[in-house]
Amino acid sequence: MKMYDSDFFFKTSDLALATAISVLGVAIEAMQQTDSERMNFTFTKSEKVQDIVNRFWRGELLVEPQAYFNQLKVLKTRIYRH
Repeated sequence: MKMYDSDFFFKTSDLALATAISVLGVAIEAMQQTDSERMNFTFTKSEKVQDIVNRFWRGELLVEPQAYFNQLKVLKTRIYRH
């Protein structure tokens, strides 16, 4: 198995989606800069992650706003330090 094989990991460069996944309790396994403006966020694949992604894109996902905002700040800080 490769370190971040797509069969075992879900990757996204969408900051809003990565924030939603992480605020709902899924740990970010890795952050990888793809170019000067993009960062890939890697999560372990699971039914929970797939459910979050599906509900996010259907506009059905609900998260606590303050927790989301705080996690967004954390991720932005990590991006700029990377």
